[in-house]
Amino acid sequence: MTMLALEIGPHGFAASRVAEDVGEDDIRRSPIPARAAWDACRDLLLEVAGGDEVTSVGIGSAGPIDMAAGVVAPSEIAEWRTGFGIVEAVQKLFPAAPIHLAFDGVCLALAERNFGGTQDVMDALSIMVSDRIGGGVMIGGFVMVGRTGNAGHIGHVLVPGFDDLCECGGRGCLEAVAGGAFTLKWARAQGWQGKSVDDLIEAAQAGDEIALAALSRAGTALGRAIASVAALLDLDRVIVGGPLARPGTALWKSLGAAVATHARLSFLTGLRVVPSELGEVGVLAGAGVLALSVQG
Repeated sequence: MTMLALEIGPHGFAASRVAEDVGEDDIRRSPIPARAAWDACRDLLLEVAGGDEVTSVGIGSAGPIDMAAGVVAPSEIAEWRTGFGIVEAVQKLFPAAPIHLAFDGVCLALAERNFGGTQDVMDALSIMVSDRIGGGVMIGGFVMVGRTGNAGHIGHVLVPGFDDLCECGGRGCLEAVAGGAFTLKWARAQGWQGKSVDDLIEAAQAGDEIALAALSRAGTALGRAIASVAALLDLDRVIVGGPLARPGTALWKSLGAAVATHARLSFLTGLRVVPSELGEVGVLAGAGVLALSVQG
């Protein structure tokens, strides 16, 4: 039995077979080309399948998605912004395999529930802080999917005290304040000269004032959003991962301070906000859980 997991990220595709001992060396990755995105995705899946019969496929995609229609429309893939029928396309590759599509935040929450930091709780939020911000919610041990499949999209929760313009057209969205791409943009507007999130973190650790301010600003926004969602959903735990949320940085200090300031209701006393231990494989691991759940 060959089960496949596919991640459609903001900048690339990742795929692997589903097995207990899958490591980084077993994951195949491909950047998203300017044109013919499906061709790159198809070739990656066929490479991972290796000619074997595929019995199920789980797909985790950046949003928005239409789960019922099997359509994805991630803004970073120009060809797919108006919608691409990923489920139908994958089904044509593997006609006998059940295909299950989910929002990447849902996959992240599945992975944290099955392998990560929320295995011992019933009510939790999992957040990935990359260029964009995705999230998934677990209530009563069940990961919430939502009417269209986009539940947990915390990147578009409004954060009090901020008015940054978001690509969605709104202002003050968490993603527009604390997403990696937007945090870099803010730092550069203040005169910082670095190029990447890694550069920003290294500069902050070296004491660069602009880099420290950028990470602190992102952490404050994250903490305010987390406190709001935790109060709304009565959460036990929040897991935060992703390139910008590396443990031990100024982001975590300001995040913790914001949560302490705003999560003050008595039922939030036991709330824990902790780093993810899944690294960069959370969404792909969650897609693997999907593949297992629909295996024929």
